[in-house]
Amino acid sequence: MAFKKTYVEVTARIDEDGRITPLSVRWRDGRVFEIDRVVDVVRRTSQHVGGTGVRYVVSIQGREKKLFFEDPRWFVEEVVASDGSPD
Repeated sequence: MAFKKTYVEVTARIDEDGRITPLSVRWRDGRVFEIDRVVDVVRRTSQHVGGTGVRYVVSIQGREKKLFFEDPRWFVEEVVASDGSPD
């Protein structure tokens, strides 16, 4: 399986202690996916596409996804088909 780094728009809440909680992700085609809950937060390097930042494991529509905050941008590890097109 191949991956590519895809930057996305994220709506997030920042509390009084500076903690960031992502609330939704806007995909490049304009669809917005609400984040049901944040499962895990840890500083981590993406094993598939590179880049170091804060990795959020989030639940979207009941499925766990990895969302990275590489200050000041957010990205996901997008799965691409073997021909290079997004899967």
